[in-house]
Amino acid sequence: MACSRALLAGASGQLRNKATTAGNLLQRTRCPYFYDTNQPCNKRQPGSGCAAIGGFSRQHAVVGVSEACIAMHPSDMAVAMRALDATVETVRPDGSVRSIPIAEFYRLPGDTPHIETVLEPGELITAVTLPKPLGGKHVYRKVRDRASYAFALVSVAAIVEKAGNHILSARIAMGGVAAKPWRAAEAERALADAIASDRAYTDAAEAALAGAQGRGGNDFKIPLAKRTVRHTLAAVVERV
Repeated sequence: MACSRALLAGASGQLRNKATTAGNLLQRTRCPYFYDTNQPCNKRQPGSGCAAIGGFSRQHAVVGVSEACIAMHPSDMAVAMRALDATVETVRPDGSVRSIPIAEFYRLPGDTPHIETVLEPGELITAVTLPKPLGGKHVYRKVRDRASYAFALVSVAAIVEKAGNHILSARIAMGGVAAKPWRAAEAERALADAIASDRAYTDAAEAALAGAQGRGGNDFKIPLAKRTVRHTLAAVVERV
């Protein structure tokens, strides 16, 4: 299953044994300028600027960014949960509860990158609900600098259903490329009822990164993400 594969790809065994589901969803960006208090960072200090723009940007996002922030979300598990359409269960300070689709849980940076989720002050995550098991084949692929204990440069969670040589449906979510787990809806539409072929996978990869913008140091992520989407789709479709 995509979620279990994503979990195994995250951090190290020791950290996974200590981690929590809510903590994983809510982990902060690994942008070096966010952690360096001598540098301007709109996520840490709203209105101070974004040192990553024009600075060291190798790890940063290429889609869903703004002029206020180009940091990327580091979670592996959340990417798989986005492909699965998980639901985040919460409780507010007054005791009321709500269920938040993970598609609505994270916010893009816009002009307020310091507000990362739709959680209200004092609201706690109590559970994450996954839908009933989906048909088809599930794959999670993570491209990183080393094989363990490294954040994704690009990751792809893909779930594909196929009948014969026809792709009936596909779900594609990407990590390492945006401020939140990124659902590649255009790529999914490109694959719906398509004939399984290299051309279909290439078209989907191009659709997934349509509008992507590099900032110099992270320009390589765009072709890398396209290749990762294409190869992941080819692998998952062949196994269905």
